Amino acid sequence: MSFIKTKEDFVCEHCSREVLGNGYTNHCPRCLWGKHVDKSPGDRKESCSGLMKPVGAEQSEGEWSIIHKCEKCSFVRKNKISPDDNFDEVVKMAAVNPKLG
Repeated sequence: MSFIKTKEDFVCEHCSREVLGNGYTNHCPRCLWGKHVDKSPGDRKESCSGLMKPVGAEQSEGEWSIIHKCEKCSFVRKNKISPDDNFDEVVKMAAVNPKLG
């Protein structure tokens, strides 16, 4: 599984925010929801296209990750947070649903 940098802007299908992609962006920084579009990070080869709900968060070796679960097929993936992510929401998820991956 190798990462493919794909720079795309998108409109969040959960909260309607316009998101400017930087090549690593895979979720909305406001609501933290994403979309199930990758088989391997960045490849855009997943046909599911379900919304990825943020269901938990964890910190490992000083780095925070959001745990997303697809509402359509139940696939689970961890994603590192971005500097512009709503960190209050990340911490709230960690307190409610830690390590659901």
